[in-house]
Amino acid sequence: MNTQTKRIAVLVSGGGTNLQALIDAEKRGELSGGKIALVLASKPGVYALERAANNGIDSLVLARKDYESIAAYSKALADALVAAEIDLVVLAGFLTIIDEQVYERFPNRILNVHPALIPSFCGKGFYGLHVHEAALEKGVKVSGATVHIVTPECDAGPIVLQKAVEVKEDDTPESLQKRIMEEAEWKILPLAVKLFCEDRITVSGNKVYIKGE
Repeated sequence: MNTQTKRIAVLVSGGGTNLQALIDAEKRGELSGGKIALVLASKPGVYALERAANNGIDSLVLARKDYESIAAYSKALADALVAAEIDLVVLAGFLTIIDEQVYERFPNRILNVHPALIPSFCGKGFYGLHVHEAALEKGVKVSGATVHIVTPECDAGPIVLQKAVEVKEDDTPESLQKRIMEEAEWKILPLAVKLFCEDRITVSGNKVYIKGE
């Protein structure tokens, strides 16, 4: 196991509930030496920045509207992450599109949590409540969350962890969203970060292999 501290950047666009789950896991000693070193927001004034401030974590706002293109924004983002000596990038409700400049500088080092069991209800347009609305409309009996490695194709990268959650007959998109966050997202995202920090994740083709399992 690698004992060197891994520096983690969490990228956010909103309230930061998954960020909070990671902060709580770090405080409990569950990130195996991983340290949240930077919270980077795609717009100012989001509550996730307050969470960072309340926990003494450095933060940075890179507002998408300040850049003329996805390419210009992606370069600035990648440069900021490299300057902060980041080892692992976690997308936690980060709703801004980035291009291959970021992926190429952090190959197999970007994790995303998606509120469904990929390959169901994923890809372009499937974010936030849209995911849960689609799941309920389809009438699925289970949904859940997926942590995957980010690649240029939306929600198509190698899957690290998944956890299923029961869908109830009286669920609304909001109630299903809440249950998936509490029972799946907030559990498997910190676990995936822990596995990364322990150097237990190996990627081969489109598959992730976890050492010690």
